[in-house]
Amino acid sequence: MEIEERQPVPAGSGRAVPAGPRSGEPVGERSPEASAASSPGPCGPRRSPFTRRALLAGVAGCAVLGGVLVLLPSLDGREAPRPAPGPVARAVSAVGAGVPAALPDLTALIHDREARVRARPRDDVSWAVLGAAYTERARRTAAAVSYPKAEKALRTSLHLRPEDNVAALEGLASLADARGDFRAARQWGESAAELAPRRWTTYPALIDAYSGLGDHKAVDGALDKLLALRSGPAAQAVAARVYRDRGRREDAAAAISDAAAGAATGPEQAAFLTQAGDLAWERGDRQESLDHYRAAVRTDAHAYEALAGQGRALAALGRTSEALRAYRAALAGRPVPRYALELGELYDQLGRGAEARTQYDLLRDLARRDGAAGVDDQPVLGLFEADHGDPQAAVRELRAEWRRQPAIAVADALGWALHRAGSDEEALGFAVRAMDTEHGGGVRSALYAYHRGQIERDLGLSGPARRHLTEALRINPYFSPLLAPAAREALTALGEPPAGGPPEESGETADEEQPAPQAAPGAPAAR
Repeated sequence: MEIEERQPVPAGSGRAVPAGPRSGEPVGERSPEASAASSPGPCGPRRSPFTRRALLAGVAGCAVLGGVLVLLPSLDGREAPRPAPGPVARAVSAVGAGVPAALPDLTALIHDREARVRARPRDDVSWAVLGAAYTERARRTAAAVSYPKAEKALRTSLHLRPEDNVAALEGLASLADARGDFRAARQWGESAAELAPRRWTTYPALIDAYSGLGDHKAVDGALDKLLALRSGPAAQAVAARVYRDRGRREDAAAAISDAAAGAATGPEQAAFLTQAGDLAWERGDRQESLDHYRAAVRTDAHAYEALAGQGRALAALGRTSEALRAYRAALAGRPVPRYALELGELYDQLGRGAEARTQYDLLRDLARRDGAAGVDDQPVLGLFEADHGDPQAAVRELRAEWRRQPAIAVADALGWALHRAGSDEEALGFAVRAMDTEHGGGVRSALYAYHRGQIERDLGLSGPARRHLTEALRINPYFSPLLAPAAREALTALGEPPAGGPPEESGETADEEQPAPQAAPGAPAAR
């Protein structure tokens, strides 16, 4: 017997469906164990020992429910321990809670639900679970072919059950986030939240969507709702991302530390350790970040983001051979453009130009592959073209991206592309926006500070340039194998501020005192 759960239908809808979980709980497939616990079953309630004969006679009719063994009281009246959940059950639990599943478990779940929808093609719940599993596989392994499969499965679920299908709506929101289509993610996520405002698993997808659109007031509102509904590790990890974006590095580190300590599974803990490593890396702590990344890989051998993080940290520690091996392993397991760019720039720094070009060619191939699957890689691709390819092409693509999704990362990338294309006055407007706390630009990013400092330097704003280049190296002296040395060279060329000079030349002038550059229509002007 298979158990399906659906959201309650509003009164007056005229359509009866099986009862769903309590308001605010994720909708998915209840584990057979939970179903057995909430129902007396065909055997009725537990019998006392003197009824052993009747109990044993009923074992044949009661032992299996929904394909899973239902545990019976032992003859001495004590209940035997429950067996550990299998790979499909573990993956259903992880996918339903919005946390990483072990890749072998995820594969088992996909095979199980593919078989189920072939046998029961009108099972909207199984289609929704299958779509969420495809999305998670694509996110974890960069298997771009899984994105169209996820969309087909989720839309099939929505077609079969067009009303009150919160699981499909939430799945479509997560899929759009994974593809970088934040407008679609907002639309699907808000529809899901409207139907089930107390379903906590919708809000992480909404927070990612609002962040990708630069709507930081909406981020704060969604985070408040999430934390009011949930306080566990998954919610703490989301909060840590928001705190990081606001420049609250200590709060972010505390939240992700608590999340890692409370993680229920290896893949979940590995994801949180990777996030902790990213925070340590961004503040320039090479060894601490490496320790977190290594712990993540020990916990989950498929933690490819942590392998790439190891590459970054090892390169900064001067352990180049190990760094190259880590990057290659990360790219083999999760081939994404960002890893190819980082490895290519490391080869460039080492003077291995031919190998760098191989990685840059790979980056373009990966971006084309992703684009065919509906994935938006423009921020990374734009930075690559600005530094290693065609800056004018980068400006064209990033202008379109800014109109669609005016996020902080897009502002920084577009500002840098404009600078590389020779439009420094317009570039400064976007560079200022990327660091403007009033518009959500509070993240302490060495890259953003470096970009702004170089733009100011070329505009002759020596004081602000000196300040922001110094800030970049203070945040993380190792932020890029190519750009960190360039920041030091630029500071040397700028020299010390003149003694007794005006405040701007001493580097003490507030940003508001800089000349405002000419901004493009729809772009922020530097203040």
